[in-house]
Amino acid sequence: MSESLSKNQQQTDDTFGFKWKKRNTYESEAVQSEWKRWLFEKYFESDPSRLDVLLAGGGKRILDAGCGSGGSGFLLFGEQLRLNDYVGVDISEAVLTAQERFSELAIPGRFIRCDLNSIPEDEAPFDVIFSEGVLHHTDSVEKAIDSLSCKLKPNGVFLFYVYARKAPIREFTDDLIRENISPLTNDQAWESLMSLTKLGKSLGELNIEIDIEEDIPFLGITKGRHNLQRLFYYKVCKAYYRPDYSLDEMNHINFDWFRPLNCHRHTPDEVTAYCQSANLTIERLHVEESGITVIARK
Repeated sequence: MSESLSKNQQQTDDTFGFKWKKRNTYESEAVQSEWKRWLFEKYFESDPSRLDVLLAGGGKRILDAGCGSGGSGFLLFGEQLRLNDYVGVDISEAVLTAQERFSELAIPGRFIRCDLNSIPEDEAPFDVIFSEGVLHHTDSVEKAIDSLSCKLKPNGVFLFYVYARKAPIREFTDDLIRENISPLTNDQAWESLMSLTKLGKSLGELNIEIDIEEDIPFLGITKGRHNLQRLFYYKVCKAYYRPDYSLDEMNHINFDWFRPLNCHRHTPDEVTAYCQSANLTIERLHVEESGITVIARK
């Protein structure tokens, strides 16, 4: 498979195979609880009954496009996985980790290792396609949306999340760090990001808020009261912090951001145009500083 992939996609394959093997960096109760909370917030406005409506009657075919270790699919769909036909695909050997985790939880699911733009035709069509934080790691978000929409049944639903374009300094440091760690091995890159993760932890533990009196538009900063760590995180450099996460759990999130060479960021208008081009009607467009969540129907 790797022979047909671009250089950047081969690196994505390697990066995520490495990351998802580090199960101790994302399987704690703290990480799982926050991960699940955020998924339901951005897709269903924190209302699980909306998922029940989406999958009413069971028997739906669900594609998890870029499933990684199966974490997002399991946390969002939960017990619905027993009532529907779930297929996870991923470019990396993370599918092996996903299969292992699903087996441990006695949850049914099939896993295929392939590029999400090359899903076998005999697997389609699907009632629901879910792609959580994956499309921006392909060579083209627009192409990925179009390719996956072709795998949907008429009236099928496409749920996905992609990164939003950030403030100008943050965009600069994102690319600077990504470029600097690109020649390193995965282990070296992981260790090199620890200093940044420790900085985020130090900023977070200060628990300081500051008042900005006026908008600073050329830096993407708005007036008002800001937590210092969050201001740094969104406007200067991604240095993740949560008080209930371990250093390795925070470093996992920073690694996830900086390591993949493909890491596209988009505006809501661009994402809307991609959906329109793929004959998808947007039913929910949820925009945060971190990213853009979409529910669209074919």
